[in-house]
Amino acid sequence: MTIRYPRPLRPGDRVGVTSPSSGVAKDLSGRLDVAIQEIEARGYEAVVGRCMDGSTHVSAPAAERAAELTALLTDPTIRAVVPPWGGETAIDLLPLLDFEAIGRAEPTWVVGYSDMSTIITPLTLLTGVATVHGNNLMDTPYRTPEGLRSWLDIAAGPQGEPFTQTPPGRHRSGGYDDWQRHPEVRDLTLDAEGGWIRLDGTGDVDAVGRLIGGCIETLVGLAGTPYLDTSSFAAGEPLLVYVEACEDNAFTICRNLHGMRLGGFFDRAAAVLVGRTHAPDSPTLTQHEAVLDALGPLGVPIVADVECGHVAPYLPLVNGARGRVVHTAARSGIVQTLD
Repeated sequence: MTIRYPRPLRPGDRVGVTSPSSGVAKDLSGRLDVAIQEIEARGYEAVVGRCMDGSTHVSAPAAERAAELTALLTDPTIRAVVPPWGGETAIDLLPLLDFEAIGRAEPTWVVGYSDMSTIITPLTLLTGVATVHGNNLMDTPYRTPEGLRSWLDIAAGPQGEPFTQTPPGRHRSGGYDDWQRHPEVRDLTLDAEGGWIRLDGTGDVDAVGRLIGGCIETLVGLAGTPYLDTSSFAAGEPLLVYVEACEDNAFTICRNLHGMRLGGFFDRAAAVLVGRTHAPDSPTLTQHEAVLDALGPLGVPIVADVECGHVAPYLPLVNGARGRVVHTAARSGIVQTLD
C-alpha cells in the first residue's frame, strides 16, 4: 500500500472541528473558544460541526458522528480535521464510516490521540492516508517545548523534508490544568525530569520503519480485525510501532499487549516505542514490566517513556511516515520523513 500525504496546510485553509467520540461540556466551552482562536490565529478558518455536545460520553448518535466525519474528510475544501479530545467509544463509528469514499478523496489531515486512535490508525491502515497521532484541539493552545513540534507545524511543513523531535527531558508529574477556571492557559506544567529508557536490555538503538500505533486501551478492541491489520501496510516495510497506556493498571495493559501481539499487530516491528504513562502499577507488576512481559518475545528494541501519550508534553507521530528512532547514552530522538 502506498502512503499518501495530505498537502501542507496553507493560510486560508479550512480546518474542520468535530467530536467523533466525546464532545465538550458547556463549562469547558471557554477552552474550546481559545483553541479555535489558536487555529484562526495561524491563518486558518475553523469550521465547527454539529457533533460537539458534551452532555454524555458521546457527542451525537454514532450514525450522525460517522456521517459528519465522512463529510468532512470527503470535502475538498476541508484540509484538516481535529477533535477537541478523545473519549471512550469511537469504536462504534468504524462500521459506519465510508472508508472507500474517504480513500478516493484528496487526503485530509486527521489529528488526535487517545480514543482518536480508534479512528486514525484504521484510517491509515485501510486507505494509506497518513494521519497525525498528536495533541488534540484543546491541547493546541499550549506552547510547544523546545525539541518538539505541534501538529500544526507538522501539517504545515514541507512534504518530503525530514524533521527531528527530541525529548525535552521534562514532563508533567500528574493532574491536568483547570480549563474551567483558566481556559486561556498556554504554559504546560512540566515539573518532573526524565528521558527515554530502553526496557529490553542495554546498548544503542537505531531502528527505521514506517510509523503506526496508538492508545492500547482503545486499539486492543480492534486486534485481529481488518481495522488493525498491518500485514499489507506500507508494502511490507519494517514498522516502528508505538503504543501508550492511558489509565488501565499493569495487569490489564499486559493482557492487552499480549492480545495485540497474538493478533499480529507487532509482527513487522523493527522497534517498539512506549509512551510515558501515569497509569497505575499492579501489586506485583509495573507498567514497564507489563510491556516487557508481553513484547519482550518480539526480540526488538523497546524504548519507553516517549512523549507520545497522555502525559504532557506531546510528541506528534505521523502514521505512515518513514521514521528513524535513535536512543544512545548521548542522545535520543526520532526523525520523520513524509515520503
